[in-house]
Amino acid sequence: MWAVALRTLRDPEEAADALQEAFISAFRAAGKFRAESQVTTWLHRIVVNACLDRIRRKQARPTVPLPETGEFNEPAAPGDSMAEKETSLLVRKALDELPEDQRAPILLVDVEGYSVAETAKMLGIAEGTVKSRCARGRGKLAKVLGHLRNPDGGGDVPTNESKRKHATSEGSRSAGRAQRSPGNGEGR
Repeated sequence: MWAVALRTLRDPEEAADALQEAFISAFRAAGKFRAESQVTTWLHRIVVNACLDRIRRKQARPTVPLPETGEFNEPAAPGDSMAEKETSLLVRKALDELPEDQRAPILLVDVEGYSVAETAKMLGIAEGTVKSRCARGRGKLAKVLGHLRNPDGGGDVPTNESKRKHATSEGSRSAGRAQRSPGNGEGR
């Protein structure tokens, strides 16, 4: 539950508060649990809802953090290079830019490793909706993060549309060659 809250909110304090709210909600609603799913699935759904509620509240009333006094004294993680930190920040920023309806399924399926069916139950949506939201979100992430995968390619990641255009142009070229070259041994 903690991992879901932390990955959804990306702030330990917010995640702790959301988790506390979720468990209070679960306690209050325990009598209404219908056992149509596993308890863990039910609890995950409550945690995700609590996190989404906090995100919505935060967007309705944005705040500006106060500057911290003193020096930044965080211990360095051994073996953690600057490039890994930069990549992690870029991925988090890209996830932040996704609409919430796409971010939650991607976090649950791709980061947390839940199945599409489990994610659909947790979010209260159809499995096909989970798949389509993940696909759309992955497409957006590929465009934003393409330069990480293909640094020499200028960040261009092939999309389904560009693949179709490429296949169409290749098909027309090969058709043109077939018309020019004699088939069946003609012209020999």
